[in-house]
Amino acid sequence: MKKIYIFLFLLITSAGFSQQDAWVYFNAKPSSQFYFNTPLEMLTQRALDRRTNQSITLDFKDIPVEKSHISQIKSAAGITVMAKSKWMNAVHVRGSQANINSLALLSFVSKVDFADKSLNQTAKIAKLSKIKKLNKTKKTKIDYAYGSSSNQIQMLNGQQLHQQDYTGFGKIIAVLDAGFPGVNTAQPFQRLRDNNKILGGYNFVLRNPNFYTGVSHGTSVLSSMGGYKENSLVGTAPDASYYLFITEDDTSENPVEESLWVEAAERADSLGVDIINTSLGYFDYDNEAYSHTYSEINGTTAFISRGAEIAFSRGMILVTSAGNSGGTSDPHIAVPADAVSVIAVGAVNSSEVLASFSSVGPSFDGRIKPDVMAQGQAAIVSNAAGNIVAANGTSFSCPIMAGMIACLWQAFPQKTNREIRELVLKSADKFSAPNNQYGFGIPDFALALSNQLALQSFSKDDFILYPNPASETVSVSLPAKFDKGTVFIYSILGQKVLEQKITPQTSIISLKSLHEGVYLYKMESDGFSKTGKIIKKL
Repeated sequence: MKKIYIFLFLLITSAGFSQQDAWVYFNAKPSSQFYFNTPLEMLTQRALDRRTNQSITLDFKDIPVEKSHISQIKSAAGITVMAKSKWMNAVHVRGSQANINSLALLSFVSKVDFADKSLNQTAKIAKLSKIKKLNKTKKTKIDYAYGSSSNQIQMLNGQQLHQQDYTGFGKIIAVLDAGFPGVNTAQPFQRLRDNNKILGGYNFVLRNPNFYTGVSHGTSVLSSMGGYKENSLVGTAPDASYYLFITEDDTSENPVEESLWVEAAERADSLGVDIINTSLGYFDYDNEAYSHTYSEINGTTAFISRGAEIAFSRGMILVTSAGNSGGTSDPHIAVPADAVSVIAVGAVNSSEVLASFSSVGPSFDGRIKPDVMAQGQAAIVSNAAGNIVAANGTSFSCPIMAGMIACLWQAFPQKTNREIRELVLKSADKFSAPNNQYGFGIPDFALALSNQLALQSFSKDDFILYPNPASETVSVSLPAKFDKGTVFIYSILGQKVLEQKITPQTSIISLKSLHEGVYLYKMESDGFSKTGKIIKKL
């Protein structure tokens, strides 16, 4: 009986004093007006310019977390602050359940959410997202000696952008990963170093500026975009600039890695980054109580996925690995690939066949995922020693895609992130019939480039209905000599499903009432008629 009592006492003691992870949310930002008055105190000029170019206004999320709030949390008994987020107005803390619960009594705290959801229910504290475990895994024509890396670029028709000198110049990519050893010494990164293309970085895991350390996963990821070794490896964006952030702690799997990712994404935003590459995905954690379930792969539950969506709302493009769970009992994408606006990239082999390890969709709420595909089986990368090797994983299809997106955005610098994202998806080979293995398929960046150039070169005397395919609305441009007309849309069987009068003032047609599929349209005006097909997508 004594042994049983001692055992029970130890269990109770362990439960009462074990360390837990949680997010503490604040209810205000008292210094907001100061930052709205002096935005350069929180964002660089390049970041502000990106907002201006895309008509994005500053808001409450841009304001830093109140320093006095963080100080009070740090001074609370038994509490360690692990990360902070201005977008969420929250801090990630570690401590005992009792000590964390006591923080809810502070006047500036709005709620506390434990990574272990059962504690939220027990403590009757507002629910938050639950986290999952990381699943790591006409211009002068220019010809590049791609060597072994030719297939992964030519699969995307990326060489045609490179030949026109669209190589990512002027775009900034932030790489959030596990480490970048060798980037400061290895030959494939010499070109980046010589041209000052490594703009800086930070180690969020160890809280120090040494980012040329850690696991070499990030080194290989960077090489597929920025690496350059003639006749061996040419990255998809060899002339882009890069920030390197370590957010992944390879020694353990813990929800704090999601919080560190969000903190790094906020840093990227403030520095004016255009594209964030994330060859990381989270699904299971060392503490199973923290792990995600498939029902949480919905784009709105996980802390990192909510952060990714906010990052997109700031004008950046988010490109992330779909995951490497395709051959497991739970083959679905991880987070943040589930976020609505993220471009989640799956993997194919050199023959454009789905790699067996590539995670599949749909998201729990039924959306098509992954979004697009690129070569991730036998992808050509550099290791930390500078050796050119073949590697497997959506970790590499992701940056191969991110680099090409940078090249496309260089070609159309005035386009918004939403417009560039749409150009990429519309160019993919399965766009009209996507599925949950390949998503919208393999993009054709030469097609994306030519489609947009063609749209920009339409004569003022042309009738234009765009975009096509479209999800919610299409715009109609009338020829200059006509000031009104009517657009009819028919089902593929010839049944009229929509009719709308068009003038220069009323030129937008809503497609919300239509189901996904192919339709026929007819535009009529005085002595003028034009017909064609239009695709309604989700």
